[in-house]
Amino acid sequence: MRYKVKVLAQGQLQERDVDAPDENDLRRQVVAQGLQLVGWKAQKQFSLRKTEFGISLFTQELIALLEAGLTLVEGVETLKDKSAHDTNRIVLGRIEEGLYQGLTFSRVLSQMPEYFPPLYIATVSSAEQTGHLADALKRYHHYDSRLGIVKKKVMSAMIYPLVIISTGAGIILFLLFWVIPKFSQIYASMKNIPFSAEVMLWWGELVQAHGMVMFIGIVGTIAGIVFFLRTEAVREKIKEVFWRLPRLGEYQRIFALTRFYRTTSLLLAGGVSVVGAMEMAEQLLAPKMRVQMAKALTDIRSGQSVSATLPRYGMTTSVSERLLRVGEEGGDLSAMFERSAQFCDEEVDRAIDLVTKLVEPILMLVVGALVGVIVFLLYMPIFQLAGNV
Repeated sequence: MRYKVKVLAQGQLQERDVDAPDENDLRRQVVAQGLQLVGWKAQKQFSLRKTEFGISLFTQELIALLEAGLTLVEGVETLKDKSAHDTNRIVLGRIEEGLYQGLTFSRVLSQMPEYFPPLYIATVSSAEQTGHLADALKRYHHYDSRLGIVKKKVMSAMIYPLVIISTGAGIILFLLFWVIPKFSQIYASMKNIPFSAEVMLWWGELVQAHGMVMFIGIVGTIAGIVFFLRTEAVREKIKEVFWRLPRLGEYQRIFALTRFYRTTSLLLAGGVSVVGAMEMAEQLLAPKMRVQMAKALTDIRSGQSVSATLPRYGMTTSVSERLLRVGEEGGDLSAMFERSAQFCDEEVDRAIDLVTKLVEPILMLVVGALVGVIVFLLYMPIFQLAGNV
């Protein structure tokens, strides 16, 4: 956000424009420049650009600049100069300021945990010890891209079912609140009509009398369900029930192992110790798996091998168990963790395809059956009356 501030500089009152994410950072910037803050006012800005910091794009561009021969400070300055007055420029400005103060890159990033995750900071910190920052950032970018691909596949698999559900719900509401009330008027003047026609007449009269209230009630119910689904407690409860379904619990475990293996591989490649890498990667596991991983780490610290300990606590698949054994014997454990993650990726992909192929036709059948029942109820009285004639 951009602020219009009034400051005292050498006894004179001046007005300046300052970019800062919040008021606390605004005060910090003004004090760091040796000025006295008198007052400020936030300027409203309309922009179609996203206000979030693009860490993936930042990493890609910084890698390119570092490989081109620029120093870290020059690279950050270049990225800041080309950025608009948004969150990206603010974050890059804070990084530039910290580097000029003599702080390490990882130390500067650790002061902005809202933008940079712990794994990113740990990757940069390990690179500062080896002096290969571009290579470390490449490894992190590859790691982040792989996780992003899996997330996109999951989101893509959810789009089609959501479209079917929303379209089906719209058709059903249209039939209930428009078609049936209009169609039911055909039977209003008839006597001795079938029971299905009486039901339609009852529904049509109900909609005509209280249609708006019913519609608002349905919309309010849907809004309430969406609101409750957005609360953390409800979402966790739904996830718990969802993952208890047959086979889904195993797929959850495999996906968690994928993230664990890939994170451990990234940290090992950056020079972090095996125990240190696993301790950081442990935070990505589900609570039950985290308990098992804590026990495994206790055994590893006591001198037991990784390839023998992880299978004992259910932290491997049949393939990854063999790969880790080969990696430990050959001294390339990082590469074997990455290959284990790739095998788990393939299994997750197969699971997503299987669930998609099962869910889509089931939803089509359910929506089609509901619409078919309503249409059948519309025409059944006509068939019954025709048969009585």
